Amino acid sequence: MPIQDQVGPLQRVYVRPPEPRAAAAWREYGWRKAPDPARAAAEHEAFRATLGDAGAAVVVGTAASRGDPDAIYVADPALLTDGGTILLRPGKPGRRGEVELARADLEAADVPVLGALEEPALAEGGDLFWLDERTLLAGVGYRTNEAGVASLRELLPDVEVLWFDLPYLSGPSACTHLMSFVSMLDRDLAVAHRPQLPVRLTQLFDARDVRLVDVPDEEVDSMGPNVLALGPRIALAVEGNPGTRRAMEAAGVDVRTYAGDDISRAGDGGPTCLTQALERA
Repeated sequence: MPIQDQVGPLQRVYVRPPEPRAAAAWREYGWRKAPDPARAAAEHEAFRATLGDAGAAVVVGTAASRGDPDAIYVADPALLTDGGTILLRPGKPGRRGEVELARADLEAADVPVLGALEEPALAEGGDLFWLDERTLLAGVGYRTNEAGVASLRELLPDVEVLWFDLPYLSGPSACTHLMSFVSMLDRDLAVAHRPQLPVRLTQLFDARDVRLVDVPDEEVDSMGPNVLALGPRIALAVEGNPGTRRAMEAAGVDVRTYAGDDISRAGDGGPTCLTQALERA
């Protein structure tokens, strides 16, 4: 089934559970607080159950990291395409070992490797999403660079790769991805914090008739804009952010939530970060 699709019904999804020994490296990886290993394990188990309840077959990665708490955010080291996975090259140096973890886990799941980014190219999955099956959007900042965009264009000659500058905000130490500000809910609907969107991206949404559900200012840092589409207008979001939830529901979206204090809020990784869609209907 095609996977160059951000919103089709989720059929198969790749995740990685938190590794208890990795929690000790939380400061090194810039987490907001130390995750509790037992709570993180319970949250992730419940998160996987929620994905399963939505009809997705859950592929659980087993390749062990070397104490990397960010390894649970499987969206970042790879980009799934109709032809297979593109192994990325994270801009955060401590995460570059995750590429081989993704390779091992995805090959075990019978996902072929289409290609891989090489120096000086940088790209993280949180900066990339499909507007449609022939349009890939990219955010260029401290985690993804123009060389990374150029490499993706070479590997995807039939895809239009459009890039947008990301805001500085807290600088290079912060986790600022394109999907920190916007997520697709349907082909004609996205949830976003409009003030932080690049102007050219809002113009593209207007040109493609994509309507925006607005996230309140006070719900940006708590990952209001980071929402996983389980299907068209079916959203999975971290618990909290009531203003964003009401706005999505007013737009006809079925909103489901999960507890994520230790797997999401502690490490600034929402549901799109915790998952890599392998198949959508």
